[in-house]
Amino acid sequence: AGRGSVTSFPLLLSVKRAPSRQRSSALARRARASAPASAVSRGKCLGFCQVTPAMSAWELFSLSDQWVSVRQVIRVYSEDNSSRAVEVPSDITARDICQLFVLKNHCIDDHSWTLFEHLTHLGIERTIEDHESVLEVQSNWGMDSDSRLYFRKNYAKYEFFKKPLDFFPENMVSISSEANGLMNHSQLIQTFLNSSTCPEIHGFLHSKEQGRKSWKKFYFVLRRSGLYFSNKGTSKEPRHLQFAAEFCDSDVYTLLSARKTHGAPTDYGFCVKPSKSSSARDLKLLCADDEQTRTCWITAMRLFKFGMQLYQNFIQPHQKQKSSPMRSISENSLVAMDFSGQRSRVIENPSEALSVAVEEGLSWRRKSCHRLSHGNCSPSQSSLSNIAIHMAQPWFHSKLSRDEAHKLITQHGLIDGVFLLRDSQSNPKTFVLSLCHTQRIRHFQILPVEDDGELFYSLDDGNTRFSDLLQLVEFYQLNRGVLPCKLKHHCARTTL
Repeated sequence: AGRGSVTSFPLLLSVKRAPSRQRSSALARRARASAPASAVSRGKCLGFCQVTPAMSAWELFSLSDQWVSVRQVIRVYSEDNSSRAVEVPSDITARDICQLFVLKNHCIDDHSWTLFEHLTHLGIERTIEDHESVLEVQSNWGMDSDSRLYFRKNYAKYEFFKKPLDFFPENMVSISSEANGLMNHSQLIQTFLNSSTCPEIHGFLHSKEQGRKSWKKFYFVLRRSGLYFSNKGTSKEPRHLQFAAEFCDSDVYTLLSARKTHGAPTDYGFCVKPSKSSSARDLKLLCADDEQTRTCWITAMRLFKFGMQLYQNFIQPHQKQKSSPMRSISENSLVAMDFSGQRSRVIENPSEALSVAVEEGLSWRRKSCHRLSHGNCSPSQSSLSNIAIHMAQPWFHSKLSRDEAHKLITQHGLIDGVFLLRDSQSNPKTFVLSLCHTQRIRHFQILPVEDDGELFYSLDDGNTRFSDLLQLVEFYQLNRGVLPCKLKHHCARTTL
């Protein structure tokens, strides 16, 4: 090495026991002799130990312990409670963990995979932001707490950057700027990211004080400086506003069972928890009257806490994709195509697309039946074939109840087009499409229709028919039809 350079090198020690006093000086001399003369005292090192001439053997063994502790083992769970332990470096982020499991499980990376912090003993959960250190999050867990990391999709994680008006109702938002005065509501996100502007979220929330069983309704105001509530109606005068919480050292969580666990007036509970605390006594419990109101408060608190960092998290995957494209899916990636002629063409007419899809489905069905029965196709065999098709699809959840479907869709993010299909509990011969639209979950019954011995499925009393559920889903991914919106994002349970 040249004069004045710094060299780092791995320190490999196969024996973990401490050396005897008689051997300590010899070991120190041996370690110093194996190090280049230029390996002096400054510089950072990860996975390597920095050795200086003044180190004793005891310090060398201490350094080896530090090197071993650079990597740690964490356990990550999926929706079906299957888990996987992985060894990770100490500076790994939530995005790194998601990318790791996307690759290990051969998932399509549509930038919606998310790591969740689930605190079972408190009954709360939150999204770990992509830039956050996972091991730092874990370091705040109590020794006796049953806390977990969950890996699943959250389609609503950054949706407020795309459709801010869906997340922030006009009656809850006030936007002002010292320089420009009142601002247009469409510029809301820019005001959150710009520290010179002063956006404000306000409205009524239910609050529960520690040590009390009852909930009280107050008028709350959220500003950059923190969360406040008014002790005199809807007054925002400083003398009437009392401090409730701040977000520099706190995080906002969703209450998983607000009514059952905390006796909340609705199921739309959330709370503010200090980062360093794992005690229920330190929770600031709040409850909204509906899902849209809760989503507005939680999203605004995330923006106030992380600001521009959230926007960087949002655009980073798209910037990487331009330079290095990965497997991805968008709502515009599915189109109806006609390959019957010499040249292929895109079918833009929905009616034509439907007729082609039906004919193709019937053709495929006849071929399948021929393979099953060597030319003798009965309706029962055809039905069995169709069942096998949708049972293998990630969007189909056979024995899922209405409440469980509601929970699964909520976990995946309440944005337009999140859906799943399931068996009907009230009618064993039918199916149900559960779909999210305007942050509400609706359920549509899929009825079987028999015509001339042929079995079809329909959402509109037989006006539009499909030979199987796969064909039905693919059609409504392209066409809204009788639904309030197209099918965009399916709910799937990933097994690790």
